[in-house]
Amino acid sequence: MVANISFPRFLKLGPGAVEELGSVLIDLDVERPLLVTDAFMVSTGAAERLLKIIDATGKKAALFAETVPDPTTDSLQAGLDAVAAHDADAIIGFGGGSPMDTAKALAVLSTQGGVMRDFKAPRLYAGAALPIIAIPTTAGSGSEATQFTIITDVESDEKMLCPGLSFLPIASIVDSELTMSMPPRLTADTGVDALTHAIEAYVSKKANPISDGLALSAMRTIGKYLLRAYRDGSDREAREHMMHASTQAGMAFSNASVCLVHGMSRPIGAHFHVAHGLSNAMLLPAITSFSISGAQDRYADCARQLGAAERTDSDDSASKKLIEFIDTLCADVEVPRPGTYGIDRARWDELIPLMAEQALASGSPSNNPVVPTAEEIAELYRTVY
Repeated sequence: MVANISFPRFLKLGPGAVEELGSVLIDLDVERPLLVTDAFMVSTGAAERLLKIIDATGKKAALFAETVPDPTTDSLQAGLDAVAAHDADAIIGFGGGSPMDTAKALAVLSTQGGVMRDFKAPRLYAGAALPIIAIPTTAGSGSEATQFTIITDVESDEKMLCPGLSFLPIASIVDSELTMSMPPRLTADTGVDALTHAIEAYVSKKANPISDGLALSAMRTIGKYLLRAYRDGSDREAREHMMHASTQAGMAFSNASVCLVHGMSRPIGAHFHVAHGLSNAMLLPAITSFSISGAQDRYADCARQLGAAERTDSDDSASKKLIEFIDTLCADVEVPRPGTYGIDRARWDELIPLMAEQALASGSPSNNPVVPTAEEIAELYRTVY
């Protein structure tokens, strides 16, 4: 199998890296960027900080701060209007996964036209698009290094995975200082999201030596620092390492793909408006247990990297310890089940057939070590509730 490896053209990494935004714009010969973010980033003054950095270079920036959690096909229209009004020549995605997904979608739609469904997997879009500069403020989605965006179709309530090189940022600025204000719940959800990315990239049927190295490194870091960041948000060392791990995990799954957890997670987010990282965390223990038999040696490697098993442990023993580790981690960071989160059981059961169908249609489950049937996915939904 030939592996296709793609990364951002360059990446600025480290505390204070956001101050390099001006030089990035100059290097890319960008004159009229649109800063895409959300109301929270405006309220904290972070968006204004970036606008001042851009203004100092003599560039003409405009602000679009109307992104919404879990962006939809409808929510994109105001952003497209903003791109056109400013005659933007680049898009800067600033924030968590939702502003990043919005920025990527705007970069493609504003140039190529059409609707988001036109770019849904299995299509891989590598055509015209505005350059994307990604500046994450959470340590989880890894979107700053991936060739994917996720947009919910309001007509079908489907979270569409839209892949291709045109969704890959041309440059990324990864600054851990931007994550210092993340509350514990967000730290936990995004941290387990990054862990899910790393594990799924490593056990994916599309894994390759490059993605393997990135995924294993990310797991080693997450195993050491996630709980520290969750328990003490002012721990700068933990924050910095989690930011690095998130980017590594993003690079890993962007070049290997995700698997069953993500396939099942997207319908939960679309139908019940659960944040993506949290829905991944809800699913990770059960899906890992279901999948281990298909790649026990690889799951055992994950356990050893996370510090859950010793190098001398057998693969059987190590893979069992992985399940125990994930269960304990999710308990430690208080990941709720769908039922305790407040999702109505009757509505959950009603939607299980549709969610199973949408999970399979996404394509992600086909990369899983154990490829499930629709009924097996339905049973897993019942189990995690």
